[in-house]
Parts: sequence; structure tokens; C-alpha cells
Amino acid sequence: MRILLVLFILGSKTFAEKNILLICIDDLRPELKSFGVDYIHSPNIDALANRGRAFTRHYVQAPTCGASRYALLTGTYGPGGNGALFARANKIKNPSLPAYFRENGYTTVSVGKVSHHPGGRGGKDWDDDSKPEMPKSWDRHLLPSGKWQHPRGWMHGLANGEIRKNAKDMDLFQSVVGPDEIYPDGPAIHETLNQLDLLSKADKPFFLATGILRPHLPFGAPAKYMEHYKDAKLPPIPHPKKPEGQTTWHGSGEFMKYNRWGKNPNTDPAFALAVRKHYAACVSYADAQVGKIINRLNELGLRKNTLIIVWGDHGWHLGEHAIWGKHSLFEESLRSPLIIVDPVIQKPGEITNSIVETIDLFPTLCDLVDLKKPDFLDGSSLLPLLKNPKAASDNTAISYNGKANTIRTATHRLIKHSKGHIELYDNTSPAGETKNIAKENPDLATELAERLPK
Repeated sequence: MRILLVLFILGSKTFAEKNILLICIDDLRPELKSFGVDYIHSPNIDALANRGRAFTRHYVQAPTCGASRYALLTGTYGPGGNGALFARANKIKNPSLPAYFRENGYTTVSVGKVSHHPGGRGGKDWDDDSKPEMPKSWDRHLLPSGKWQHPRGWMHGLANGEIRKNAKDMDLFQSVVGPDEIYPDGPAIHETLNQLDLLSKADKPFFLATGILRPHLPFGAPAKYMEHYKDAKLPPIPHPKKPEGQTTWHGSGEFMKYNRWGKNPNTDPAFALAVRKHYAACVSYADAQVGKIINRLNELGLRKNTLIIVWGDHGWHLGEHAIWGKHSLFEESLRSPLIIVDPVIQKPGEITNSIVETIDLFPTLCDLVDLKKPDFLDGSSLLPLLKNPKAASDNTAISYNGKANTIRTATHRLIKHSKGHIELYDNTSPAGETKNIAKENPDLATELAERLPK
């Protein structure tokens, strides 16, 4: 009887020490079957959505990698540029998300692109150990570059070690025959699996964050993933024209600098379709990497006591508003997938349509592992929505770039530019974010503008 009691106590302790697996996917709009995009092949992420809670109206704080990841990893609003975390490293006031868990007994490990620089270092090739992007946060921060020479080469790599030198000399998309390892995510995922093996043998709970690069530009994935889309019928691009007047529109500079074979997707429908299919292939490639991670987690017997988060760092325009990329403050740049899997979730598989923000993840994780929430956080815990997908929420999200701030409500989006210009859109109307109604609705515009951060 005494032996059984001891085993019960030990078993309870092991279960109470909940591990955290954070999977960050770059440039992933809600282009998943579990988020309503029928032509997408995403069985592994969809399986997680069926086990947990999918947040269909999750908004990031900024439509660019560095600033969005700053919000995720600090739980606070912050600067709007890609150098946000490096700037913070010079003047740290509060612990980061991984640092806080590290201080509370977790082993913290990052693999791939979790902060802005893959591997979390600065320097010419992003591999200088003396320039950490997030000091005191990780026990190990890793990026095996493989054939891509260094993290900077890995970040914009194509098949078999091709790295970007002049973007105009690198193809916008490709689909090369071969295994998953011929693209940059290959060596990073192998390291993630290796870290899971090591962490499973340790006597401490772990916080493992892994960053999957695709579908980041350039759009390259093994040819087998294009097979899903060879004969796929894609719906028309909604609102494909450049909006009139002063808006958050931009000229898709990052996209357009790659070799496009002299083609422009805004004027060439066949080329636009090819771009969308190659993006979809990259999503399926990323989904396959998620499957490998979850399979290893299950093989190691860690499924029951590991909290899983799948998070897209921002959205991505595929021709909406004649934009091909991120960086705008329109819906397509700011909405991304968020899925949380945990035993506390009631009615697993049921989505929630409540508006949530990336900054809500830090306090949520604290609640889910019974840690006291720090008082410097800007977000709110999602625990009520995990227990009840229809629970009340404030249904607002704040986002920003270097030129403007925006607030999204359940029905409207307001964008306030630094020079005072206002955009107001009714997201319940067929026109959506194409008809600025600020002049017709001055009271609503003023009310929403006053709710933006000063």
C-alpha cells in the first residue's frame, strides 16, 4: 500500500510539472483546413485544432516578424520594427516569457526562428555569441544551419544550400524533388527532435520553442507538397484592387525584389495562381514538420503533460488589396492562426470567434501551469475561453507598425496614421476594408481613436 501511495505521489508530481511546447510558424495566414480553407492540406495542425481550441480571430501586435515576436516573448506592446528585441537587450526592465519560466524552474530551449534572428544572435551572419537577442532567456538557443552556412543564409534559403545574396538573382518560388531535408527547416526540425529526446530524460519541466521558417519567402518546398495543389481549384482573390486614397497599402517591396521572371501577379492571373499554390505547398511542408514534432512528443510519452501552442507570427496578403506580403495594417497582415492544446480545455475541437491578441499568451501560460502572473503584462489570460469558447471577452485587438496604430473590434477596424489621417472600415459589410467610412461616422471614429495607445 505504501509503495502504491509513493507511486501515486510521484505520478501526480510529474503530471503537475507541465511542459510547454511552443511552435512558431513564419508568415502563416489562417491558410489551414481547420480555419476554413478547404483546398489546403494541413492534417497535422488540423489534428491539434481538433484536440484543443482554435482561435479564429487571433490578431498579432505587428505585421512584421521582429515586432510581433517581441509581443509574444514579452507579453507587452512594443516597438514596430524588426530590431525590437535587440533594442530591448540593451535595457531589460522585465523578464521575457522564457526567462520568467526559467526563473521558475523550467529548462528553456529555442530552436530555429523563435525571436527575429534564427538562433537568437546578432552579428554579420547572425551567429555572434556575444550578441544575444534575448539575454538570460534560454538555457540553449540553437540553429543548425546545415548547408546554408549560417543563420542569415538559412533565413532566406532555397533547396540544397542556396542562400540569398542579391534577391533579384533568387527565384521567388521553386519546387525541387527531394526529402524535407533539402530545405532549411530540415536540419532545424532534426534538432528540435533531438532536444525533445534530451528534455524527456531531464528531471525538470521544459519550455521548448521551435520556429518553422516556411512559408516565409522565397516560397520553396519539396515537390511532393506541390502535388496537393496540382489540380486544386482556388477561390478568387477577394478585393484584389489597390485601394483609393491614403491607406495602409504598400508596394510589396519584399516580394517584388525576387526574380519573378518579368511577371507581376497583380496583372497576370496565371502567375498569381502559381504564387498562391507555391505558398500553399509551403504551408503543407510546415504542417509536415509539425507532425514530426508531435509524433516524437507522443513517442516519448509526453503527450499528457505537455501544453502545446501553435502560433503564426502574422498574416500575409496573397493579392488582397493588390498586396503580396505583410507590413500593412489590413486584416490579412494581422490575423494569424492560434491553437492551444491542454487538458483543461472543455469542448475540445470547438472554435472560438472571440477576438484575442498575441500578448494574451504570456498570462495564459502562467495560468495553465499555476504560476503567478507578472504585473507588467499587457494582455489578458485566455483561460476563460479555453474552458468555454463562448466566454465573454473585450473583443478588441491593438496593432501597429512604424507609421500607424489600429484597433480591431468585433465589427470595425480603425487605423490612425501618425500624421492624423483616419481609416475606418465596417468589417460586417461586403466592402470590408475597402471603403473608408470615417467621414460618415465621426463619432465612432473618435471613440475608437481614443482607445488606441497614446
